[in-house]
Amino acid sequence: MPTDRFAVLTDAAIDLLAERGMRGLTHRAVDAGARVPQGTTSAYFRTRKALIEAVVRRIADLDRVDLAESRPPLDADAAAATMADVDAAAAGIAVILDRWMSTARNRTLARYACLLEATHHPELRTILRHGDASRAQARSMLAAAGARDPARAGDHLVACIDGLLLDRLIGAGARTAPAPGTAANRADLTMAITTLLRAFVGEAGR
Repeated sequence: MPTDRFAVLTDAAIDLLAERGMRGLTHRAVDAGARVPQGTTSAYFRTRKALIEAVVRRIADLDRVDLAESRPPLDADAAAATMADVDAAAAGIAVILDRWMSTARNRTLARYACLLEATHHPELRTILRHGDASRAQARSMLAAAGARDPARAGDHLVACIDGLLLDRLIGAGARTAPAPGTAANRADLTMAITTLLRAFVGEAGR
């Protein structure tokens, strides 16, 4: 369990969002979930908007750790090299997605809850910029593969992968796919992502 107060409070908020949705996210509920004295969360994050901002920062920080620890590492510097090996790229992405739908499932559900909140509160859209780093990496990968329009192709690729993750969490895929956190699930995800990557690489070469 994290020891710094920011991490303790935001991790409790992430679990609340996953279990109760945005309506369940209150300062008092975070205090209870984090097992800290009442008023602690409001002392750190004076408003609901500030609390949501903090949650998003925590989610982004944890996601960056996952990306940095993936094999091969899916950071911008490794994008071109990774794209040269589609199978390795697909396997690396599959590992991250499997983690985000198993051990980090609450974080993923909280991320979607925050993104949906931004559709009702435009002022949050500048805060909830999740996905920018992934899109930049995808654009770099497809540019290295020779895509005529890597910006658009990269956005489409991320949208497809994000849709795959959402389907596995709450769609029909959640009922029919292998159980998250298993080798079978990672293999199945790798197959799906390989198909996507090869399609985009093939399009890039036309």
